[in-house]
Amino acid sequence: MFDEIMQKFEGSPSQQAVIRLLLERGFSVNDEGRVVSGSIEIPNTQIAREIDVDRRVVDSTTDAILADEQLRRIFQNISSIPSLMDLAPVLDLHVLTVEVSDADRPGIVAKVTTLLADSDISIRQTISEDPEFTDEPRLYVVTDAEVPGDLLNELKNLDFVRKIELQ
Repeated sequence: MFDEIMQKFEGSPSQQAVIRLLLERGFSVNDEGRVVSGSIEIPNTQIAREIDVDRRVVDSTTDAILADEQLRRIFQNISSIPSLMDLAPVLDLHVLTVEVSDADRPGIVAKVTTLLADSDISIRQTISEDPEFTDEPRLYVVTDAEVPGDLLNELKNLDFVRKIELQ
């Protein structure tokens, strides 16, 4: 789906940058063509400044989104999900980051979370990056307790795991 969306803007890398930002941040586009998070409007100048493009690029991108029925349905129904990852140190939580070799493989999240649960480690949140939206998707698992070394080794030895990091 990501590739399909980006193809619609293939002649404009600047518009692709706008699309990428909207998708990464979970920003929507309302009926007036304004970028919003929930009902909070985000000025197009701020969007443009963030990705170093002219404000008119944001305007033309949101106009194109509203003019295309498929894009309209997608971008009017996006929402963001709060992440505990940045709050983890403040809340005395721990973040396990798992980089995988084949993110399309079924069962990755299930295997990792099962191993954690079998070790009586409570999971507060999981975030799995979509392989269509990023080149190197990762699985983030926020836990109440530190992951012990033997479990880290067990996780690292899974055939789909490329790298593990702890925060």
